Amino acid sequence: MKKAASYALGCKVNQVESEAIAEAFAERGYEIVDINDKADVYVINTCSVTNLGDKKSRQLIRKVKRVNPEAVVVAVGCYAQTAPDDIKTIEGVNIILGTKGRNEIVDYVENYTEEKGVQCLVGEIMHERDFEPISVHKLAGRTRAYLKIQDGCSQFCSYCIIPYARGPIRSRDEEEVLSEVRTLAENGFKEVVLTGIHVASYGKDLKTTNLLQVIKKVHEIDGIERIRLSSIEPNIVTEEFAAEMAALPKACHHFHLSLQSGCNKTLKEMNRKYTAEKYTEAVEILRKHMPDVAVTTDIIVGFPGETDEDFEECYAFAEKIGFAKIHVFPYSPKRGTPAAARKDQVSPQKKDERSEKLMALSDKMAEDFINGYVGKPMPVLFEQCHENGTYEGHTSNYINVTVKSDMPLKNVIKDVIIECCEKEKAFGRV
Repeated sequence: MKKAASYALGCKVNQVESEAIAEAFAERGYEIVDINDKADVYVINTCSVTNLGDKKSRQLIRKVKRVNPEAVVVAVGCYAQTAPDDIKTIEGVNIILGTKGRNEIVDYVENYTEEKGVQCLVGEIMHERDFEPISVHKLAGRTRAYLKIQDGCSQFCSYCIIPYARGPIRSRDEEEVLSEVRTLAENGFKEVVLTGIHVASYGKDLKTTNLLQVIKKVHEIDGIERIRLSSIEPNIVTEEFAAEMAALPKACHHFHLSLQSGCNKTLKEMNRKYTAEKYTEAVEILRKHMPDVAVTTDIIVGFPGETDEDFEECYAFAEKIGFAKIHVFPYSPKRGTPAAARKDQVSPQKKDERSEKLMALSDKMAEDFINGYVGKPMPVLFEQCHENGTYEGHTSNYINVTVKSDMPLKNVIKDVIIECCEKEKAFGRV
């Protein structure tokens, strides 16, 4: 039996796609192995969000070819799409695919011969209008399934290359989404996470549906107990959206609401499509309809031109909002974006200082958020069993909870009394 390894660098969408690629190989009789093992085929789903993502992609391609010089190495994903000529120069790569055509990847591999040399099959993505069907049904060992319902982005933030890597917004056919959710439910999954490159835009190209409508239809499917969303932007949060979500018992009370900066000057220069005031309004609406909601976010520090005063404004804004967690990213210039060409880059030292300060705030806010639930019963979906007899899972509002139990709890939803916490982790009893 031939062996294949599929590995994703970067975002959750890449991870979903890599799992779907692995499943496609498994269905054709391949044994799926770890990326560090010897395989006949390696598929590297590259990331291009930062120049560091590009570098890691190159390093991994070289590494797998050293493990098995005879293997067929395929580079797919965002870096392969935006810089195929760069990929061609990497010793060891055989096929370059980009961000479309992945549902034919097994055929490309099986038809490949060494005489063909490096095959570049990257197509024009900016004119793409159809969602490429790519499905994951099994996800061995998981209790939470990520379901890609949307691709592409038309926001063109000044620091981001992804619109050029993924093309314009394309939404998955609603019935296809529901069919896959039914299959996931039949395979025992209790929680689905609806994800995409810009998931809030789901349905805008189809005209016949939207994100709220598809969530409601997923809600009707037996076996699914929780519906979670990947990152969304504040502009989607209206009174109607929050009220409708609050009325759905399966909808998780956790929203990763993208911020990037709490300073209006920086937001404008990033070409974000909202203000700090609009963001505050979105959070207030969510908390009005779901008092237990967890709001998490991303913040970029050290964006070009960000002064000490701009950062302090962002810090004060984050403190005022009171997030359950902040993912902090020091700005990394991405070749080909307007922000990377700016002359007013912030020094690495400044970025590090600001990152540390904001991460310390995040730790404090995470602890404050969890402490608000100490002594209260919280339903937890348990996802992992550890060797020491403890089980780990998440509440609807995404508190990470660990308990000790003699009874099997994996893939079980059970009430837990939270007793204490350490930074982002809660500990309790069933």
